[in-house]
Amino acid sequence: MLKFVKHNLEGIANVEVYPILSLTLFFIIFVVFFIWAMTYSKEKINELSDLPFKEDK
Repeated sequence: MLKFVKHNLEGIANVEVYPILSLTLFFIIFVVFFIWAMTYSKEKINELSDLPFKEDK
């Protein structure tokens, strides 16, 4: 199956850049989300985790 895909991709100029860009983009988004999750306040996490148990008034 790879030979069918490879044959089609050979006609695209600079096609080797796309896997590098997508890996870089994924890595940047992952790192940003990880930093955001680690710096999120513990009080806010506890407040959000208690929401299913609170009664609406």
